[in-house]
Amino acid sequence: MAETPVVELGPISHVGIVVEDCEKAAAWWHRTFGIGPFSTDVYTLNESTKFRFKGEPAEARMKASIAYSGKVFVELVEVLEGESPHTDFLREHGEGLQHIAFSVEKIGDVVSKLAAEGLEPILEYEFETEQAGRSFCVKEVYLNSAEHIGGTTLQLIEIVPL
Repeated sequence: MAETPVVELGPISHVGIVVEDCEKAAAWWHRTFGIGPFSTDVYTLNESTKFRFKGEPAEARMKASIAYSGKVFVELVEVLEGESPHTDFLREHGEGLQHIAFSVEKIGDVVSKLAAEGLEPILEYEFETEQAGRSFCVKEVYLNSAEHIGGTTLQLIEIVPL
């Protein structure tokens, strides 16, 4: 008989690849694999986004290039300023696959249940966005899963219509 999981994750949202130059990497992914075109934006993570790194309020600026491959998107992340799991990964491993993101509902409940398994948030933030005329609240949590499962960080993402 199979054990009941601690939590059930939703579908994979995206894979996050840390790179030195996201626009150069996006051009390579598009030319080599036909994924794209990529859209590139700069994100400021700070008090206004309730940004926390390793449990403490923090600030960082990231550039991310995103393109879908089917229902999953590829996110190329370049850190412009500040510290984050991305900068830690880049220092320790160089460029590469840093996180896999899963969609979840009730992210706070999921994080609480996973704490009993030793999985703790190492990055948290939330923001409001608008797409196709609809407003959403996006909440994201990166877990310390790299310590448990061979170096890959799991990201949880909840998108709630406002």
